Amino acid sequence: MNKSELIATLAEKKNLPTKEAASIVNTILETMTDVLAQGKSIEIRGFGSFSVKEYEAYEGRNPSSGEKVKVKPKKLPFFKVGKDLRERVNEEK
Repeated sequence: MNKSELIATLAEKKNLPTKEAASIVNTILETMTDVLAQGKSIEIRGFGSFSVKEYEAYEGRNPSSGEKVKVKPKKLPFFKVGKDLRERVNEEK
């Protein structure tokens, strides 16, 4: 499912105009992005949690030349699945 399919599903299930559903989805995603950009975490019970992990600098290798390369420290978003979602995904049908 992509973003436009999510918007269409929300509009259909909640009997909303597509523009309103798009506004809702965009607001949620923008808010989540802003919170993560501030280094804070998000927890949605039963679904999972989003956080930012910090990685130290390290020395890597260029795969094509084998040359050593310094990789700068970085921050990346991380998702940890919640118990309810994990169990639902692993249900046998």
